[in-house]
Amino acid sequence: MSTKPQKGSEKYKRILNAAIRVFARNGFYASKVSQVAKEAKVADGTIYLYFKNKDDILISLFEDKMDEIIRRLNVELEGVTDVNEKLRLYIGAHLHLAESDPDLADVISVELRQSTHFMKEYENRKFNEYLKILANILREGQELGVWRTSISPTVFCRGLFGMLDELTVFQSISRHRGGGTPKYDMNVIQEQVADFVIRGLKI
Repeated sequence: MSTKPQKGSEKYKRILNAAIRVFARNGFYASKVSQVAKEAKVADGTIYLYFKNKDDILISLFEDKMDEIIRRLNVELEGVTDVNEKLRLYIGAHLHLAESDPDLADVISVELRQSTHFMKEYENRKFNEYLKILANILREGQELGVWRTSISPTVFCRGLFGMLDELTVFQSISRHRGGGTPKYDMNVIQEQVADFVIRGLKI
């Protein structure tokens, strides 16, 4: 009796990683499932054992990679007691993704917007989980009396994410135009963003 291919298997991961490279190289809209299959070194039909269509591949790779990002972020934050340092770590983790995995950063920051299904129908559970970490950091600072309580967690989280997302896109564009070298050092960007965000939060 044949068994249904399992998500999380080596081949499943290989297809997702291949999709990241293909989507980053060609753009999501212009990419074909057959190109993903070729990059992953599997038959075209194998893709459909795991995914319904190209949009499903995009959503699946987003969930899979966001899960990894969230796990790494929680490990970094574990044991850190200073809320200012927690916020710096969060900002740094987001920004440095563009350096550690530029193809993935391009897909998450740019190519996801090319999927109508993702933008209109996907519940975005992993994204909400990612923002919840940030909201909890804000609430902790407010409860400790370090940061202003008048700041809405929802507005703060969406606003800071938008800023970080735009900076990631900006670095990506400058990297492509600069022959592989981004215009600004990401450590400098991290410190500048963290500095004025924390200043704005303080009582």
